[in-house]
Amino acid sequence: MRPKKKALDRRGVLLKEQPFTFRQRKDGTVAIFWNQRPATVLSGKLAENFLAVAPECSGHELQLLMARATGNFKRGNEKRR
Repeated sequence: MRPKKKALDRRGVLLKEQPFTFRQRKDGTVAIFWNQRPATVLSGKLAENFLAVAPECSGHELQLLMARATGNFKRGNEKRR
């Protein structure tokens, strides 16, 4: 589940803005947010794997990991606030 070294952030948005955050919940799930809005919730094995890898990641790697965990979330046509 760890992002590849050659994973691309072509526009540099993840590095500059760092839009993703996550919160571990008491029930073992992990909520991932994009610009303080809920994007997805990981549960079960996915949540366990995410929490095992997350502490080892740097800031940019963690952003890539969360972007990947949200699945087909970003298409490049989102409105800017």
